Amino acid sequence: MRIAVCDDCPKDACAIRDLLSGQEVEIYGSAESLLADVEQDGKRFDLYLLDIFMKKSTETSMSGIDLAGKLRAGDEAAVICFVSTSNDFYREAYDLYAVQYLIKPVGREELEKLLDKVEKLFVRNQKKTLRYSWRKASGVIPYGKILYISSREHVLSIHCTDGRVQESTGKLNDLEQRICGDTFQRCHQSFIVNMYHVREFAGTELAVEGKKVPVSRRYYAAVQERYRKILFEEVGWE
Repeated sequence: MRIAVCDDCPKDACAIRDLLSGQEVEIYGSAESLLADVEQDGKRFDLYLLDIFMKKSTETSMSGIDLAGKLRAGDEAAVICFVSTSNDFYREAYDLYAVQYLIKPVGREELEKLLDKVEKLFVRNQKKTLRYSWRKASGVIPYGKILYISSREHVLSIHCTDGRVQESTGKLNDLEQRICGDTFQRCHQSFIVNMYHVREFAGTELAVEGKKVPVSRRYYAAVQERYRKILFEEVGWE
């Protein structure tokens, strides 16, 4: 696994690197240096471990939160973990879809759990795919690229993270039997949603990347239970 550790404290960065033996780890002493490698040189990492409290040498220097926002803007699938001496930034971390939030000093067991979570995330988002068929075209879409799926008159509309809407022939009931369980959840007669892209569950609606997906009374309890499990068990920020 290729991992970027960004921390302006060399001692802390090296301690994390030593605990990540067997992984390909690159250390950065500032947010700017990591961002330059990503934006200018096209480097990509499987996991970004970012210190939140990096000292600002100038007014334009970035914190770990600032850096995460720029990484997320350039790569919506970036896997980010914050490392901090304080738990004061849980809200910001959640808003940026951080996979975990670790408190210094970070232990080996915590990092092993993090790596296990990231590996499972890769399997869920990349290895599992949904096959579509529309007219004379067919193809596959990774689960992680799918926000939600709507249905109308036996036509499925697959709404993707890049803004594309791919149509496919099929019935939502049949699709539910095939894909719902871990990643996807039936939430309405006409909708199946990727629960890992849900930002908020308010009233009878799910907020998914700026769009609202309805939740009907029939599926409300199941959606609520899955949402809570993802929020508190998978993320592990209780």
